Amino acid sequence: MNELSHPTFLSLCPYDEWFMSRRRYPVPTVGALILDREGRVLLTTSHKWRGNYCVPGGHVELGEALEDAVVREVREETGLEVEEVELLMVQEAIFSPEFHKRRHFIFLDYRCRALSTDVTLDRAELQKHAWLNPKEALSLNLEPFTRRLILRHLETV
Repeated sequence: MNELSHPTFLSLCPYDEWFMSRRRYPVPTVGALILDREGRVLLTTSHKWRGNYCVPGGHVELGEALEDAVVREVREETGLEVEEVELLMVQEAIFSPEFHKRRHFIFLDYRCRALSTDVTLDRAELQKHAWLNPKEALSLNLEPFTRRLILRHLETV
């Protein structure tokens, strides 16, 4: 059985079948662990992660530098401006059951600092948000990649 005949793949909608049948490589994305001046992290919920808490982020556009993608995605999804953008870790999600579609992602996860805490969610991608102490955040329903990102952050501060 090849990947295209796998039962999970066949249950996807027609567009997803078309998309996945042509995509032969992982999708590079950036994630942003955003800190405020007090060291709290911004967590959001997304229907794409089945309502679990996650960090803002998204696809890197063709020709776009990774750090520029972080700044753009944060601005688009939260309305925040960020600085001190630094790569914190790289993760891989291969057909993660927590994600709403069958995808293979390479997550380039960054830590950055928000210039304000005035969040305006785009509502298309993200539904709720909270600024939390990183240790307290670990008690939430986090998707696993965000959990690992917060743990890495805590190891390095």
